[in-house]
Amino acid sequence: MSVVSVVRYAGAESVVEAIEMSGAFAGIRPGDRVFVKPNIVFWSKVVQMPPYGVITTTSVVEPVVKYLRDLGAGEIVLSEGPVTTDPKAEGVAAHAFEALGYNELARRYDLSVMDIFDAPFRQVELADGVSLGFSEAFLDADVVVDLPVLKTHAQTKVSLAMKNLKGCIDQKSRKRCHSASHEMDLDFHVARLASARENVVTVMDGIYTLERGPGFSGKARRSDLIVASRDILAADMVGAQLLGFDPKEIPHIAAMCEFKDRDANGTWIETRGVPVAEAASPHKWDFPYNPEGTLPAPMAHRGVSGLTFPKYDHSLCTYCSGIIGLLQFALGAAYDGSPFDGVEILTGKMHRPTKGMNHTLLLGKCQVLLNKSHPDINEAILVPGCPPDLTKLVAGVKQAGIAIDENLFAHFDYAPAMFMGQYEGKPDFSLDLYAPS
Repeated sequence: MSVVSVVRYAGAESVVEAIEMSGAFAGIRPGDRVFVKPNIVFWSKVVQMPPYGVITTTSVVEPVVKYLRDLGAGEIVLSEGPVTTDPKAEGVAAHAFEALGYNELARRYDLSVMDIFDAPFRQVELADGVSLGFSEAFLDADVVVDLPVLKTHAQTKVSLAMKNLKGCIDQKSRKRCHSASHEMDLDFHVARLASARENVVTVMDGIYTLERGPGFSGKARRSDLIVASRDILAADMVGAQLLGFDPKEIPHIAAMCEFKDRDANGTWIETRGVPVAEAASPHKWDFPYNPEGTLPAPMAHRGVSGLTFPKYDHSLCTYCSGIIGLLQFALGAAYDGSPFDGVEILTGKMHRPTKGMNHTLLLGKCQVLLNKSHPDINEAILVPGCPPDLTKLVAGVKQAGIAIDENLFAHFDYAPAMFMGQYEGKPDFSLDLYAPS
């Protein structure tokens, strides 16, 4: 049986209780090299974005590294490679580590803090001919301690321990996970990340959980849960249940069960602590669209016409997805009741144009390569780049006859701050949890 503990968070001692109740660290020996992987899915150097349900709380990271040090672990490396609005921006990870108190933790507990992109990567051949570049620090450690957040994901339904390991691969591999293949899609790749190595243990941070994640535009709630296990698949199955899902309905969890020849009903899992049924709370994951999947529901409700903006698919990678929400907001704000002039906006690696549209905007490098010469396009408006060039995006939308507010994109780095207001004045939401004790 694989043991998973579920504990109500009431301070650092709750994290220790979850670890000890599950036996998650029972295999760690004195002198072992340990790689600790929190989740910093996105970071901004210029504004305070809401970290709730997005970023692993330092209030979970600290008792984990302290416990490791008390166990006599050898070298401890705390590492992450956050996404930024500009992939060429320098010092973003360093800024995050300082703001989250990781540098202070390094001084207190004698550990190393590392931007995952500052160390070499090594190709690992996974099942079914899939090869991805993993951090050598991740691969060469004796033990990996995975510290995901308990949250949903707009493409994979949940983003838990297995999904958090996507942050241990290089940029090319991250993009490769968002394949256009229906067989080897994002869920397929996520299911195989954990097969890169053994000895991955999980301490899942559910102090804040997140609806419609994985980023700052989701809606967080205070759930006060800690989940721990030596078995990454078992941890994810229980985590999915806590978010209100049947694990069998999560494609990458179902795929991992098949890959590992495990019963998807979880009969091999023993849960300890708070009963899962008592702690579970349904979380929304999907962003709704009209029945045809051609327009986001809020725009459809407003009666927006003359525009199609097909729903994102699994091939859409992080850099384009970070732009889409703001673009949809800008388009909705620009609508004055008059139909747009037959505009279609395509994203990802799979969308194909609709015949008869007057203007087809191809958003991002992948769309440009896929459809720039498609015979069904009357006017192709190219917005190249990975991520797409924002200046060309604004110019392209205006070329299609839509007068969007270009100031929204000129200050794109400041967009995350717009989401902080929903948490202000609410005592359950405290930035103190993102600092050392």
